[in-house]
Amino acid sequence: MKKADLNIEKFIEFKNKVHNNVGKVIIGKEDKIDKIIVAFIASGHVLLEDVPGTGKTKLAKAFAATLNCSFKRIQFTPDLLPSDLTGIYFYNQKELDFQFKKGPILSEFVLADEINRATPRTQSALLEAMEERQVTVEGNTIKLSKPFFVMATENPVEQYGTFPLPEAQLDRFFLKLSLGYPEFLEEKAILDRFIQNDPLEKLEGIIGKEEISYVQENYIYVEVKDSIKEYILNIIESTRSHRDIHLGASPRGSLALMKGAQGYAAINGRDYVIPEDVKTMAISILSHRIILKSSLGGESHRAKGIIEEILNTVESPLEKI
Repeated sequence: MKKADLNIEKFIEFKNKVHNNVGKVIIGKEDKIDKIIVAFIASGHVLLEDVPGTGKTKLAKAFAATLNCSFKRIQFTPDLLPSDLTGIYFYNQKELDFQFKKGPILSEFVLADEINRATPRTQSALLEAMEERQVTVEGNTIKLSKPFFVMATENPVEQYGTFPLPEAQLDRFFLKLSLGYPEFLEEKAILDRFIQNDPLEKLEGIIGKEEISYVQENYIYVEVKDSIKEYILNIIESTRSHRDIHLGASPRGSLALMKGAQGYAAINGRDYVIPEDVKTMAISILSHRIILKSSLGGESHRAKGIIEEILNTVESPLEKI
């Protein structure tokens, strides 16, 4: 496929459909929904860091319903075993043979609730699924369905009984977001909308598999000029030399930032990336990929501030894209 053959209208239509349908349940948060759409298009995964009650589960269910994807919610706990995610082989006495019982991770859309409450062993099983798009059960490799999308949540306040995610697993998340509390008028609208019933119960799927395949397979044809690539690399390099950063973003981070900018350009009606696309996606894609030198608390907020500082410092391309 060539750039000239790229139908950018399909990306705009995809975005509008998701916004209109998810918007029947979720009020506001359009910018966050945009970024989740980009992550889905890029076949990435999303980590939501928020206090309970901000709508994370409803957002995930609304997305899955809109996309016509099979959905499973997994409540992570310290006693959750890898087999509870992947499934098990059991002996069927009627068939006189071993059969595989699928675990919830073999769904198209997975909500991993309070992911940091699971042990490292269970987290590693999820890591294989996220990165390799497969699970291993008793030595057998089972490929996951396509699409496969993980939306994980963690509570930044309650840390008792949790197992912090290792850097290797954090790096597997395409982006990290915080929904935050709604504005006053948005919260009033929530009260009005949910006073009698839950609109999620009547939400219908409106996006087909062909539409998903098109956006996931063709966003890569959005043009990224050398000046934009150099801009991305300058941002990445700045994370590796910043005075307050112990470990900067990896090449996986630079690839994610480029793909994120491509996806964001596409859903905004452009077949080429501009510096603003990179800036819009940078904080969500990079803030969880850096390790700060000192642990003073509030690392997530500090990391976002440092990435924002870098964006204000690194010179963006002056040429007209």
